[in-house]
Amino acid sequence: MENVKNSVRLTGFAGNDPVVLNFANQKRMARVSIAINEFYKNSAGEPVNQTQWFNLVFWNKKAELAEKSIVKGTQFSVEGKLVTQSYTDKKGEQRYTIEVNVNTLQLLDKEEDKLFVEVK
Repeated sequence: MENVKNSVRLTGFAGNDPVVLNFANQKRMARVSIAINEFYKNSAGEPVNQTQWFNLVFWNKKAELAEKSIVKGTQFSVEGKLVTQSYTDKKGEQRYTIEVNVNTLQLLDKEEDKLFVEVK
């Protein structure tokens, strides 16, 4: 089981404009949420629209690209790895978050669902 890989691919719409942070040594980070809509029929045959939200993290050149090309509502696809973070909240309770550290960004044409830019 040495070839197990932490990899995820998501396609959806930006839930917000990127929030960009600048760090020492010219490092940049951008955070964006992505909404993924799923449509299906439940056991009663009724249509259901369920939205899942995921937090994405872009670093350095990818952060610059995200800042320039993603705005709320942009349709895009990402590939990356899942990263678990833990922190202690204001009440002293341990909390956990899961983010996607983005390796590849594909911006999609909303009307034709075609790829028009890909950055790795």
